[in-house]
Amino acid sequence: MSRRFSCWATLMVAMLSVLSLGADLTSVRVALDWTPNTNHTGIYVAKELGFFADEGLSVEVIQPGPTVSIQLVATNKTEFGISMQEYVTMARAQGIPVVSVAAIFQHNTSGFAAPKETGIQSAKDFEHKRYAGWGSALEEVMIRTVMEREGGDFDTVSLVNIGTIDFATAARRNFADFYWIFYGWAGIHAQLEGIEFTYLPLIEMAEVLDYYTPLIMVSEELIETQPDLIRRFVRAVRRGYIYAILNPDAAADILLKFAPELDRELVKASQLWLAEQALDDVDRWGGQEASVWERFADWALENGLIDTAIDPEAAFTTAFLPNKEDPAE
Repeated sequence: MSRRFSCWATLMVAMLSVLSLGADLTSVRVALDWTPNTNHTGIYVAKELGFFADEGLSVEVIQPGPTVSIQLVATNKTEFGISMQEYVTMARAQGIPVVSVAAIFQHNTSGFAAPKETGIQSAKDFEHKRYAGWGSALEEVMIRTVMEREGGDFDTVSLVNIGTIDFATAARRNFADFYWIFYGWAGIHAQLEGIEFTYLPLIEMAEVLDYYTPLIMVSEELIETQPDLIRRFVRAVRRGYIYAILNPDAAADILLKFAPELDRELVKASQLWLAEQALDDVDRWGGQEASVWERFADWALENGLIDTAIDPEAAFTTAFLPNKEDPAE
């Protein structure tokens, strides 16, 4: 056999192996909770670097919206979805059988932001101020909770619904005096826009507000029928998120490849900030504790966010998380 033929044959075998591998991949879908942003980078990293393929998966990412993702997962239109603990809690109170299988971050990275000129330094300062948000009951209860802890009067707050207008735009146009934002995206965007503001993290204002957001959820049916599929997906996505924590600059480039419409400077800065927040918890990626679910569920029931008590331990599981010794990158 000639050397040229041998090389050609080797190449053909390799190509056929790749094609065979691709044919054997199981197609699954994951529904985002919003348009692509740095909360989702680990998913795109897992796609780009072949972590999903290593688990025999071909993953399609779709973008339906925050509450729609729950409906898609619950009705098995998608196998996986990104959501938040508050939405999963409310869904289960309504009998919607979704379960969190991994927390993307260990702590809530959201809080209240107030332009410097408002003089707001604490929740007590919300008195007689204007709050702008999405008009949800959750926002009102959060504000009431943090104000009452400091002796503030929630009834003096004026509530303004501005829908999905971003914080930087709303602050520049003086729509309100304070806003609820995810600092890792909206806060950094405002900083890049030159807006000066005071930021009050929820985790410093009330322990009950340090809940899991975002998280990865599945349906109860998928847990019963395809547990190995969940295990493979979680194992791959864990590698993606840990890679993003350890390599934020390279991970940002991957996100930008899949979502080139995003602002490059914002993505780079946001990815770095999130990595710094998550670095201390990297070995706990995906973990969830019953106490976090219990205190939020109790608080939600006490404040009328849900009408029916839920079993907090049925709302999540850590059974599909990889062993710590499994490869992270």
